[in-house]
Parts: sequence; structure tokens; C-alpha cells
Amino acid sequence: MRISVFGLGYVGCVSAACLASAGHEVVGVDVNPLKVDLVARGLAPVVEERIGELTAEAVRSGALRATTDVAEAVGSTDVSLVCVGTPSAPNGSLSTVYLERVAEQIGRALAGGTPAAEPSTGTPATAETPAWTPAIAETSAGTPAAEPPAAEVGRHTVVFRSTMLPGTCEELLVPILERESGLAAGTGFGVAVNPEFLREGTSVRDFFDPPKTVIGELDRESGDVVAALYEGLPGEVFRVPITVAEMTKYTDNAFHGLKISFANEIGAICQALGLDSHQVMDVFLADRKLNVSPAYLRPGFAFGGSCLPKDLRGLVYAARRADVSVPLLAHVLPSNDDHLRRAFELVTAAGGRRVGLFGLSFKPGTDDLRESPMVELAERLLGKGYDLRIYDANVSLSRLVGANRDYIASRLPHLGDLLSGSAGEVLAHADVCVVGCKDPDVLDALAGAGDRVIIDLVRLPDAAARRAHPGYVGLGW
Repeated sequence: MRISVFGLGYVGCVSAACLASAGHEVVGVDVNPLKVDLVARGLAPVVEERIGELTAEAVRSGALRATTDVAEAVGSTDVSLVCVGTPSAPNGSLSTVYLERVAEQIGRALAGGTPAAEPSTGTPATAETPAWTPAIAETSAGTPAAEPPAAEVGRHTVVFRSTMLPGTCEELLVPILERESGLAAGTGFGVAVNPEFLREGTSVRDFFDPPKTVIGELDRESGDVVAALYEGLPGEVFRVPITVAEMTKYTDNAFHGLKISFANEIGAICQALGLDSHQVMDVFLADRKLNVSPAYLRPGFAFGGSCLPKDLRGLVYAARRADVSVPLLAHVLPSNDDHLRRAFELVTAAGGRRVGLFGLSFKPGTDDLRESPMVELAERLLGKGYDLRIYDANVSLSRLVGANRDYIASRLPHLGDLLSGSAGEVLAHADVCVVGCKDPDVLDALAGAGDRVIIDLVRLPDAAARRAHPGYVGLGW
């Protein structure tokens, strides 16, 4: 395939060289003539493992060249890969100035049509060397190079690799492309978002052995073009809406930062307590079932129980006693409380005063009510005068003993008056159904919910279908 890569920084330079080495015909585009000249001489503009040799070989074979001429680059390719920077503004907001500029330039180039163009070695086309005339590519030795077989592409496709917040592509960049080109996205040209997951220092290895490939597609044809670029590479391929693709890079990077900060705070506590933090983390990392796994990484309701809140409080207290600042760990419980507040506000926004609570224990399959977020939610609703009924198949007041019974007696002393014997009874009482469990009898009862408001705290199995119902509200989806 014929590809133009806009921006010859780390992401663009690596993408261009790797795609060229994979057999594609690549044109690098940059406003900086020094970068263009480096690539034209077979030199990489960045320092990165293997990038020098890949760039040199790709230029030598004629698979990679560079230019400052946007029109020539777009006109000679089928796909434009946008890899320009999106730096932070002083207030932390995303700067889209480079994205907007490139979208304007590509749009204007699309307005002129997309015939084949004469390759450039870094010098913009002149009147003597028009940018829109066909020519045969030459190798660095000056001999004609065999034209690689061109992919059957019926329109130009613009693919954004730059990191940008959800909505940037469809709400900002697509309108610019349409305005400047006079064409409609999805018919006159394709659009996709293809975030990169390249780590500086190992980006070439990451390109050829990606953890995943994410394609945010405006339409199926646009996604097919991007998928063809990475055909044969390992890793799962996700073809998703554009906004989902935009969000994935932020989710990844936020989690990476979270992990680093978590490990560093644990290390600081261990050092203060005279422990070897690496020994501690070796034990932690050995758990692939709960610790380094998908466990606990699905959005849902707040956490609770007899362990997590207590132990977090204890660890933060120990850090404070040792004069160790742990802002991340210290804010886990406040963050959890904020999530519980979101659920409470969903109930109050629903307007109904008769509330049915499905689930009360802190976790399905147990009757443990200690520090259950469902108990806390029930307590807040009662405090605001809501008429509450509760169903939990695992909770019976007569079976509660010990610390569990003492806890609920202090938080919901009239629980016996609130508990119902069946999910159907709670449904019949409620104008607003708050769902905190996925027990089969609860799911059966909710099938007859009719036009009642359903506030889903656990993502019901049919949540995707229920989202079309005006009374359905998911807590985090």
C-alpha cells in the first residue's frame, strides 16, 4: 500500500520505517526540512533501537522517502497516517493546533484530486517538476525501482495515530477535512483512528510485536484499510467506534502511571519500615489470578467488605506514622466514596420516592454486610426520607451473627422492616430499581420492570439492549 506519514518524530519515524520494511511504499512528511533531509540521506531523525538500520535499508531500497510537500505526498498515496504531536497546554488541556493544521493541509490536497505524483527527495516540487505527474520511483543509486503492487483502494483514507481526547476526530478534525476538501467523510474519503502503543526505547519491537491493534473506524471500508496495514502482526485486533479508540490510549497511559506510582509508594513505605520492597513486589507480582490480571478492572460499584477499606486505612496510617507521603494510596478510599456518591445522585435524579434495592451484601454469594457500599447507599437513602425496600437472597436477619450482625445493627437498625422475601415484592414496591446484584431471581423480576427507572450498578447481562430504554441508567457505562 502507498502511505504518507505526517510527522517524523518518534511515532511517525518508527511507523514510517517499519511500514516500509514490511513492504509498503512510504512517504514521510514533515515541516522541518532538516528531518526530511535526514530521511532522504537514509538517516533516522530520532535515536531508537534498530531505527537507524531500518531507515537506511528502506531508503536504499526505495520503499521510504521524505518530503515537505503535502500535496505531493497525499497525491501519491492511498493512506495518510497522521502522527503529529498533541502537547499539553499550560492548563493541562490538549493542544490540537498541529492536528488542525495537518487536517487543513490534507483536506486541501484532497480537494485537488489524488492522481499519482512524482516522488520527492525532500525538495518541494517546482514548476519544472510538477507534483501531480506520474513518475517511476528511483533507488538511492539512481536506477529505476520496481513499482510494488498497489492495493485496490478506491478513496484516500486519513488515519490519526496522534493521541487525542474522545470526540476530537469526529467533532473537530472531520469537519476541517470536509470543509477544506469539499468531500464528505465516509464517501469522499475514509477516516480512522489508530492509536499507537509504542514505548520509546523499544518502539520498533513494539511495532512488530504489538500487545493489541486498535482501529477506530468511521465506516467498515476505512477500518479495512487500516487492518491491511498490520496484516500478519500478532496481538488481538479491536475494531471499535472512533471515540472508543481515542479513549484507549488515555486508559493505557493512566494505568501505567497508576502502576508506577503505586509501586513507588509501596517502596517508600517498605523503606521506612526497613523492608526490601523488591522482595515484597516479587510476591505481589507472582499472583496472576488477582494482582496482575483482569480482576477488579471492570467498571462497577464501589468496593467494600471487611478487608479492603480496613487494610487501606491501616496502610495509610502506617505511612503517616513513618512520615511517608502516599497521596495515591491516601486517596483510594475518598475516590471510592465519590463513586458511591455518584450512585446516590443517580437515585435522587430519578425523581421517584419508592426505591427498590436489589442486593445488600458487599459481594455476590455472601451475607457479609460489613462496610458494604450497598448498606451505605441504603443508609443515605433512608436519611433522605426515601421509602426503601431491599431484597438479597443471601441476607436473612435471623442468620446474621457476630461482627456482621453488630455492624448492620449500628447502620440499619430497622433492617428487618426493610427486607422483602422476594425480588418480585421489591419490584412491585419500587418506582426506582437500584440493581446491585445479578442473581437469577433478580434478573427474572427485572424482565417485568416496565417503565420503571433502573439504575444499574453491576452492568446487567442485557445492559447493551437496555440502554435504549429511556429509564435505564448505567453507573459507569
